[in-house]
Amino acid sequence: MTLNTTPDDRELALAPLDEKADHVRGSPGGHLIIEYGDYECPYSRLAYRSIERLEAQLNDGVRFAFRHFPLTEIHPHALAASLAAEAAALQGRFWEMHDMLFHRQQALEDEDLRGYARELGLDLARFDVDRRGEAVLERVRRDVRSGTASGEVLGTPTLFIDGVVHRAGYDTETLMAALTG
Repeated sequence: MTLNTTPDDRELALAPLDEKADHVRGSPGGHLIIEYGDYECPYSRLAYRSIERLEAQLNDGVRFAFRHFPLTEIHPHALAASLAAEAAALQGRFWEMHDMLFHRQQALEDEDLRGYARELGLDLARFDVDRRGEAVLERVRRDVRSGTASGEVLGTPTLFIDGVVHRAGYDTETLMAALTG
């Protein structure tokens, strides 16, 4: 765990970015946004869309990592969607599945997830075995544990910018100001 200081000098523990385990894209020199998100959460989808816009505008100026935080008590399909994303990751297609899950958030039933895997050209038999396997479930649990351990992830989305929790809005303009201000 690393300690980071928030603007009001409270300390929080945020698991550092692990290049081998975390799903991260963008230039290593850019500002790092870590999102703890839920594929069924409409607010996570809004944050994701804002981050996509930032990536397009800033190119190498932003780096993005996604960590799972499925809110299973209110989003019954969130865990299955996270497992599908991780099963796709085992076939090298995490980001494609990630994007598809947010773009098609209203369709996260089992057959929908299999259809997305088919569209991505995944090996469906392997996808089905992997998403029901312990390794994929443990990968999602890792993210949930890290969010819980931070003491800051209470819902979704929760964003950290360069290691500091971001409590302001997650619209593109507010995020841009946080990155460039």
